[in-house]
Amino acid sequence: VQLQASGGGLVQAGGSLRLSCATSGFTFSRAAMSWFRQAPGKEREFVAAISRGGWSDYADSVKARFTITRDSTKQTLYLQMNSLRAEDTGIYFCAAKVTGAISSAAYSTSHSYGHWGQGTLVTVSS
Repeated sequence: VQLQASGGGLVQAGGSLRLSCATSGFTFSRAAMSWFRQAPGKEREFVAAISRGGWSDYADSVKARFTITRDSTKQTLYLQMNSLRAEDTGIYFCAAKVTGAISSAAYSTSHSYGHWGQGTLVTVSS
């Protein structure tokens, strides 16, 4: 199983970025997928998740600004980030739960995911 996150960079506050997570080694269409982030000096936190059926969930801090999507034909997960703020700065990680069921409440819990990408750095300047 491999997950490769990309698309991070430096952007001004109010700008946009789209992150991608290219995957291989598992049946992407059957996996629960998510994005987490970790700001400097802080613990990793949930950002967004998407079920294999397309249901999505977001942290309150990113609702209406971020959109998570998935493309099974490309085995790729995306995170469109708009209206970026300085507090969105951090390393963004994609994660996958490739087998088994998951409850809706568990999507936002990092321990639910058995596979992680290496992270991509997002820096938002104010």
